[in-house]
Amino acid sequence: MAAETLNDRVRERLDEIYRTESRRIFATLVRLLGDFDLAEDALHEAFRAALEQWPRRGVPENPRAWLVSAGRFKAIDHLRRRARFDASLDALAGQLEQAGPVPGQDDEEIEDDRLRLIFTCCHPALPPQSRVALTLREVCGLTTEAIAHAFLISPTTLAQRIVRAKARIRAQRIPYQVPGQEELPERLQAVLQVIYLVYNEGYYASSGETLTRPDLSGEAIRLGRLLAGLLPEGEARGLLALMLLHEARRQTRVSAEGELVLLEDQDRALWNRAQIAEGVALVQRALAADSCGPYTLQAAIAAVHAAAPDFAATDWSQIVSLYDLLLQAAPSPVIELNRAAAVAMRDGPLAGLALVEAILVRGELTGYPLAHAARADLRRRLGRHAEARAAYRQALALTQQEPERRFLERRLASLPEES
Repeated sequence: MAAETLNDRVRERLDEIYRTESRRIFATLVRLLGDFDLAEDALHEAFRAALEQWPRRGVPENPRAWLVSAGRFKAIDHLRRRARFDASLDALAGQLEQAGPVPGQDDEEIEDDRLRLIFTCCHPALPPQSRVALTLREVCGLTTEAIAHAFLISPTTLAQRIVRAKARIRAQRIPYQVPGQEELPERLQAVLQVIYLVYNEGYYASSGETLTRPDLSGEAIRLGRLLAGLLPEGEARGLLALMLLHEARRQTRVSAEGELVLLEDQDRALWNRAQIAEGVALVQRALAADSCGPYTLQAAIAAVHAAAPDFAATDWSQIVSLYDLLLQAAPSPVIELNRAAAVAMRDGPLAGLALVEAILVRGELTGYPLAHAARADLRRRLGRHAEARAAYRQALALTQQEPERRFLERRLASLPEES
């Protein structure tokens, strides 16, 4: 019985390490081994070894360093076995053995490995869409399905992009490093996009039983801070400000029962004022730069929401104006949809509904559940209950997020039967 209890504790500890550390370990293994697929196999072999050895030997003082070291040696053993069929692999195994000891857990090199990996995945030699997809999959461990949902494309298409991107990295020997100052501007936008998509998946999960994934949003903010420290100006600050201003509301977005709480119903007294103050200061510095990019403009919109003492006092005219600038900087049907919601608050639901209908008629957001949910809500506010019911059902057919599904079902059930 005691042995079973010990094994259970070790397994729980290992599960926790996998959830919180596996992508950092993977990033370090990529640096040490120089190959995505070899590093992925080594990662799983290391955790398998830990599951076998830790119950007998105990959890090591530095679990991450132990797993990195175990993964590296497992990869060397694997290459040695394959060397019987390919002599070049024997030379590679020898190089890996001579690479020196694995650094300890507190080594800054390990801490920065994920940032290095992001810049590798976002190399200009890769197509823009592949850069983002590869980074989300390999750096953050998101599933192919979750990334495809973020891109509004099929999982098969997304998987093909990732395979081709890995092949190009191998073929062109793309280096695993943070670029020099002269290269940073051309590489920055793809990195910013990656970090924000990671944050979005943590702030509003694309699928699953819970609305949020704090581990992902926390990691995105950590990476955002690293990037803002590396390039402390403009859009790097704007992105960090945007994430902090959104994160300040996290506690109020979900009820104690795990249900979705809309912005208008959130308890603003519980918003994190320290994060708001930091976010507002960052966005003010970013706005003072020569040009305002899309992340800075989105942060400015979030700052307007944060400044309002309650929902009724929100300056919707200022928000619509900021969305107008945002559409010029980064045209997008999703941004159009958000602007339409702001117009509905400023000018009334009929004005907003006309804009939403026009977006949906173009067909760009037909697979986007929030577009149908917005149309349903505006129809509900106009008393067009039969049309609202149909739109809610469309949204329900598309959503993969359980709290969102329950919210839509409650809204649908609340509609009177008469049209």
